[in-house]
Amino acid sequence: MKNTNKVLIVTTVSGFVPQFEMSNVQILQNMGYEVHYAANYNMPSYGNDNHRLEGTGIIQHQIDFVRSPFQPKSIKIYKQLKKLMQTEHFSLVHCHTPMGGVMARFAARSTKTEPVIYTAHGFHFYTGAPIINWLCYYPVEKFLSHFTDEQICINKEDYERAKKYFHAKCIDYIPGVGINIDKIQKDVDNDLKKEELGLPKDKTIILSSGELIKRKNHETTIRAIAQLKQFSNDFHYVICGHGVLSEYLHELAEKLHISDSVTFLGYRKDMMEIFQVADLFLFPSYQEGLPMALLEAMAYGLPIVCSDIRGNSDLMGESTERLLNYCEGGIMIKKADDASAYSQAIYSLLQNKSLMKKMGVWNSIRAKEFSDKHVKAAMERIYRRLLT
Repeated sequence: MKNTNKVLIVTTVSGFVPQFEMSNVQILQNMGYEVHYAANYNMPSYGNDNHRLEGTGIIQHQIDFVRSPFQPKSIKIYKQLKKLMQTEHFSLVHCHTPMGGVMARFAARSTKTEPVIYTAHGFHFYTGAPIINWLCYYPVEKFLSHFTDEQICINKEDYERAKKYFHAKCIDYIPGVGINIDKIQKDVDNDLKKEELGLPKDKTIILSSGELIKRKNHETTIRAIAQLKQFSNDFHYVICGHGVLSEYLHELAEKLHISDSVTFLGYRKDMMEIFQVADLFLFPSYQEGLPMALLEAMAYGLPIVCSDIRGNSDLMGESTERLLNYCEGGIMIKKADDASAYSQAIYSLLQNKSLMKKMGVWNSIRAKEFSDKHVKAAMERIYRRLLT
């Protein structure tokens, strides 16, 4: 029997819920539950968009999360979560992000708070991951799976591994957070938008989106653009996002003498409009769960050049052993740090605009398979099973 009509969502950084989890919040609120949110509201991420929590009805709790569980501050975080759970007597805990997932499950175990859901938005251990990731994260996740009532995985590789090796009571595959296909509109005046953004009107726009951090691998694509300029000048590269590598990447573009061909737009709230002025989406990440940026680009009918990794391949299709894997919707690069391969892939598409158009059409159709309507229905079934 449940104690209260309160549920707790836990993530490391506060920007996570307004960016990715509002659909789940609405499901729980519609079921009559008061949603509490424990996170670090002072840790920059996702554009510092805490204001988007205003008016949502979410009750916020500051937890002094750090990025890694292997730090002395973890004891303080554990105590904060334990006290919160003892005070509020939650009927369910849904945790996300590696740090949030670890600390919340330990605290829930200690306070006998249950059931507990953990959504893995991409395990840190994956095929091709550094051995240190396997040594540090895999044993922890396997151990904590004993204290997990519902394990949700958002890509097939993680799901198959969890089903085979972990011990959660239930393990489900749900394809990401879903995309609202109804909001995909092509209503922007391209020339006016390009003028607003300071982009050339007469060149092919190549777009990347993501935090300026090592995992997103913007350095490789900047080097690829430098190589591409030796063969073509009929393009302009746009990077949307902010992060710790911003200064380094700006300096790299200058060092490679391509500053005139690269525009850094920083964190943007108008990505749906920027997708519409782009002609090709470039996504070179080293690691992803199921990338929303890539899914959005597909929904807007952009051809794709991306790394051949878990998550990307869930959206784009299975890979081959070729260096350049031509898929229905684009090209996947076997080695994520191979700048020459990216350059070659981009050039081959720039020379074949009809193929780019065909790929874009396929992507717009494929994206509908990841509609938020399917995800919402699956999540509501899970919540109702655990809360009734």
